Parts: sequence; structure tokens; C-alpha cells
Amino acid sequence: MWPPPAACSLFLLLLLGQAPSSRPQSSGTKKLRLVGPANRPEEGRLEVLHQGQWGTVCDDDFALQEATVACRQLGFESALTWAHSAKYGQGEGPIWLDNVRCLGTEDTLDQCGSNGWGVSDCRHSEDVGVVCHPQRHRGYHSEKVSNALGPQGRRLEEVRLKPILASAKRHSPVTEGAVEVRYEGHWRQVCDQGWTMNNSRVVCGMLGFPSQVPVNSHYYRKVWSLKMKDPKSRLNSLTKKNSFWIHRADCLGTETHLAKCQVQVAPGRGKLRPACPGGMHAVVSCVAGPHFHPQKPKPRRKESRAEELKVRLRSGAQVGEGRVEVLMNRQWGTVCDHRWNLISASVVCRQLGFGSAREALFGAQLGQGLGPIHLSEVRCRGYERTLSDCLALEGSQNGCQHANDAAVRCNIPDMGFQNQVRLAGGRNPEEGVVEVQVEVNGAPRWGAVCSDHWGLMEAMVTCRQLGLGYANFAIKDTWYWQGTPEAAEIVMSGVRCSGTELALQQCQRHGPVHCSHGPGRFSAGVACMNTAPDLVMNAQLVQETAYLEDRPLSMLYCAHEENCLSKSADDMDWPYGHRRLLRFSSQIYNLGRADFRPKAGRHSWIWHQCHMHYHSIEVFTHYDLLTLNGSKVAEGHKASFCLEDTNCPTGVQRRYACANFGEQGVSVGCWDTYRHDIDCQWVDITDVGPGDYIFQVVVNPTNDVAESDFSNNMLRCRCKYDGQRVWLHNCHTGDSYRPNAELSLEQEQRLRNNLI
Repeated sequence: MWPPPAACSLFLLLLLGQAPSSRPQSSGTKKLRLVGPANRPEEGRLEVLHQGQWGTVCDDDFALQEATVACRQLGFESALTWAHSAKYGQGEGPIWLDNVRCLGTEDTLDQCGSNGWGVSDCRHSEDVGVVCHPQRHRGYHSEKVSNALGPQGRRLEEVRLKPILASAKRHSPVTEGAVEVRYEGHWRQVCDQGWTMNNSRVVCGMLGFPSQVPVNSHYYRKVWSLKMKDPKSRLNSLTKKNSFWIHRADCLGTETHLAKCQVQVAPGRGKLRPACPGGMHAVVSCVAGPHFHPQKPKPRRKESRAEELKVRLRSGAQVGEGRVEVLMNRQWGTVCDHRWNLISASVVCRQLGFGSAREALFGAQLGQGLGPIHLSEVRCRGYERTLSDCLALEGSQNGCQHANDAAVRCNIPDMGFQNQVRLAGGRNPEEGVVEVQVEVNGAPRWGAVCSDHWGLMEAMVTCRQLGLGYANFAIKDTWYWQGTPEAAEIVMSGVRCSGTELALQQCQRHGPVHCSHGPGRFSAGVACMNTAPDLVMNAQLVQETAYLEDRPLSMLYCAHEENCLSKSADDMDWPYGHRRLLRFSSQIYNLGRADFRPKAGRHSWIWHQCHMHYHSIEVFTHYDLLTLNGSKVAEGHKASFCLEDTNCPTGVQRRYACANFGEQGVSVGCWDTYRHDIDCQWVDITDVGPGDYIFQVVVNPTNDVAESDFSNNMLRCRCKYDGQRVWLHNCHTGDSYRPNAELSLEQEQRLRNNLI
């Protein structure tokens, strides 16, 4: 019989003449979980966390309205049905709730009526299960590994590898060593008896490695035996204590955490026997992915490389996180979050060379994608090599929107880079002077970074290395921040990053330090932020609105003043003659998670008298006409004279407007439209002859404002000009297709239309 604290409370209430409450008293919302098939997170035995312990719910009085409340609390839209009589197996521990009675409108199960916490006459053969609708509701953000584990101190918290061989100790990251597990605040080693490659796969996945290889167990056994024979060995005495060991682990290999495996910390109760008789510590050897390989990777076969490129992550602040996109029919598209879970997310992570997934995100938490939604209701078992090996539906079959785009955060190896950079002197931990640790004459030394050539890409790498998200500003003048006195010397200069590096130390830089100015005022600094905007052009609108206009010079004085015409316009007999302009409308969406704001404050915006408006960004877009081999034949540019919310989706308030010198920007989810009939919304093609060209638009071309993804800032169209008319077709953002797909698409289109 379960201990009766709730019964005592009931007795006291009756003595005081008060009616007992029909709702369980709790200090806050209780956590729920479903224990069932690993590949079906929407169904299983219902368990609730109370007083630091997981327990079950009895099936007495349990019906669809109770299941609906439980499913909504778990993040699903609704319940399909419920299951009685321990259909999903009998649980362990207390039966926390019995005779649960809900109206169906409650937000959480502990708001429903019941007998009270722990007051039950049921057995575990009556444990209730629920089956939820697989679609998540909007307010549910992600499935985390930590949410599925028990309370702190009652689970295996962390895993690490303790290198034994001298060669393993020199590697970064450490890929081979004895498995150590942090249990109840103390590190323990795992007995190798019954240890399998499935166990190794789970451990390697937690540590950020995609795969594992067998170890030379004979050699490690020899090293172990030598230590056991040494009477002075500390290991010899420690191994005799059961508190040194994790007795046994048994994994399927698809788990995302060792705590999800069948783990026996100590031998069975009542058996006074050692935890690892005749055994030794389990040794694991992991294989690092290409991003973290300590040595130069060997050349891969072409087909394996092509397979790897069929999935990618976009718009993530850190390496190993982002919106999941897959390549199908030569076009990149997203994955719907219906049924998206940690098992499927782990397949993506391992395919890309990372470890298992630590979080599967729903509801476009890392930004919305563009183009098709290729997959929905992905169901992986966990051992698939690629996401394409999993069962899935076409994304268009169940009404998915880009608001349902799935994302992932993967486990990545600890490279130690985060300890080699720091910020000093800022008003908060997200900003300050950049100080790095480098090796000088064989010894590590902290120092500042020269701000020559310091830009947003270098700042992005710094914020990523610190784990602080995206760079908001790259700062060259840091006189108002006081750095660390002992790190005032410049130790790094000429830093040039592509933006994909894991650390500043991986970027190109000067050998001998050479800075055009001394340390102090002009040391490099950054300001980081958790979220960032993401601007993307509407390719379809550009394609539909393009046309030619012969515009008289008498109407182009202002445009000429703002350098919106080709240089040959300078030599014309103004105001006689005209310029031939390729005009079009552009619509720029902000699909990111933060508003797009000009870098310059309103006080520094430039007034242009001719057009009677302010420019908040001097060059906001580049418009170019290129030959098929990429040579530029005509160009234009557009200043952001009016960066505002032209339109927003239903339910989103417009925040930015240019009228009356208002604040400028583009809100999350909104778009800014530049109509075809405004000045400079064109490319001057007066000097261009007939032919086939590439029309290109680049938003935020100099990367003045930080974005979560710069790869989709370019739009390209195929352009045909016969001297009198112009056609734009096959317009798409720069990363919509795989490399070299544009030419093959054009060839197919010519064949279909019998064009030569």
C-alpha cells in the first residue's frame, strides 16, 4: 500500500469541517511523458513526475477528455484514443493519480479532479496509456533529450571518454578511451561485461560522433592487467568498491542518451558480489565527422559525397543546428514537423557527420524555409544511414505550411575552442573586447585582436565560438570598453574568416603580428545576439513583373544624381535622349527570428534632397546583368530609402513605417515591397546587346546587417533579350538548387519547348 500523506491531509480537512479539494495540490505544472514505442512518440503509457519521481496514472474513469488534456500538455493537438489495462506495459513506482476527471478545457492534467496525489486502489496492471494525434500544436517548441529523462541525481547525467593511450590524449577531440558516466554527482566507470557496439554507438552519439569502431580489446586488457598487478596503483583499490562502477548497460543503439538504455547501476539487491568481477572498464573508439577530424580526411568516393549532400542544415547559430532541408528532384526543400522526433533527427545528425540529436525542434523555431516542403511524417527506426531511407509522406499530402518546418540541434564534439576566446569590458556577457588565447614561443598567451579588416564574418565566428548565437555588430573602435590588463597586447592580426569556421584560430591570419595601430582603442570587439533576421527575395514576383521602358533623360536627373544609371549616361546630351531600363518589382521577406534593422542609427541617416527622403542603408541591393559565364555587362543598386513593413500576415502588427521620419526596419514574418515604378528599381541596359543573360539580385550585399543565413540573399533568373523585348524565367534564390542544376533545367526546358 502506498504511503498515506494525502490520506492524512484528507483526515485533517474533515476534522476542520472543510470539504476536501478534488484537484491534486501541486506547486506547479507537472511534467508528463509517454513510455512506448521509440519510433512513435505520440503514444505510450502515461507517466507524471511528482516529488522528483515518475509514476503512472490509473485507468479508472479515464476517457477521451482526460486523454485530450494530457496530449495537449505533451504538445500534441489532440487525443485519438486511450488504452486501459497496461497496454503499453506495467510501470514502476507509485501510481500518482486515480479517478482523474477532466472537463476537457484544462491546460494541464494536474488541473483536473482526482483522488489526490498517491491516493489510489489500483495496481500497475491498470496503468493507462494514450494515443495522441501526431501533429504538434503551435505552442510546442521541441523534443529535448533532457525532457525524457528522470529528475537530476536519479539519472546518468553525463558521459565522457578518459583517454588511456598517449596518442589518444594528444587528439582533439578525444575519440578513444574508457567510458565514464556521471551518476548522482560522481564519475563512475562502466564495466565491460556485456558491453556491445550498440552501447558504443549511443556513447559516441552523445559525445558528438556519428559512428564507432571496435577497439583492440586484447591490448587494453594487457594494460589493465599490468595496473591491477601494481599494489601501489590507485586504480587497484578503487575497482574493489562498487561505487566505482556502473554494473551493466544494454542499449539498442538507437537511443539518444545512455539513460534511455537498460542500465543497472549495481548488482541485484541482496547479492553481495562485486559490480565488475573479473572485468575491466569499457573502452570505446569513436569516429569524428569531417568537421572535427583531427587529421586530414581521406578522399571519399564520389557517390558517398553525393549522398551526403542530400540533406543540410540552414539558419542555425551553431555548428550542428539548423532547419532541416533535403534535396529532391534537384531542388532543396524543407521537412514538416508532423511526427518529427529525436530518432529521425538523429539520423539527420549522423548523416551530416555529427552525433545523435539533443533536440528536435518544431514550428519553424529556426526560421521558415522557402520552396517546396518535401517530406512529412518522417518515421525513422534509428539505424538508417540517410534520411531518404526512412518512411515518409510527401509534404503536400497533409497541408503542411512553412510555419511547420522541422529543425534539429545535434551533439557535437568538445573541441575546447570555447575556452580559447572571451569577451571583456562589455555591459553584459554578450559584448566586449575580443580576447583570444594563442601559442607564443610554445606557451599559451591571452591577448587582443587587431581590428584591421575586422568585419561581420569574423564577428560571427567569434560569437559561434563563444556559444552566444549570431553577431549583431563587428566593432573596430572599442575605446569605451576596458579589456583585461594582462591581455592588452595584440596577439592576432589580419584575421579573415569565411564564416563557416568553428573558431577564430581556424581563420586565415598573419604569421608575424602586424597591426597598423597599437593595442587599446582599436582592438576588435563584438556584440552577440540569440536571434537574427533572414531576408529572402520573392523570386516569382520578379519574374512576373519584369518589363522594358525607354525613359527620357529629362525624368532621370535624380536617378543620375544617385548613380542609378550606367556610366555612359554621363556622356549624353542631357536632357535629350533616353535610357533603356529593365524594370521589375521586388518583395523582400524577413523569414528570420528577429527584426531586420539598419545598422546606422536614425541620427546618421543621409538626407537626399533630390528624392526628398532619408537613406538608412546606402546600398541595400545590387542589381546585375551577367553573361552566362558570369561577366558583368550592366549593373544597378538600390538604397534603402524606405525600409518598412509594407505588408504583414494576419495577426502580425506592422511596426515600421517611413512616414514622418519613422523607424525603419522589416518585422519578423513581414515583407517590404519596392514597386517597379519607383526610381532606381531597374538595371540600365542601354549599352547591352541582344542575347541570353543571367539577371541577379543580391540583398544586403556587403553583409552590413547580420542575418542567420546569407546563402539565400541572392536571386538569379535566366534572361533573354532580343533588342526590343525581355523575358525572365527560372527565377530562384541562390541556394534553391544543387550546384550546376540551373544549366540542366534550362536544357530540359528547351527540349520541352522545341527551342534551339
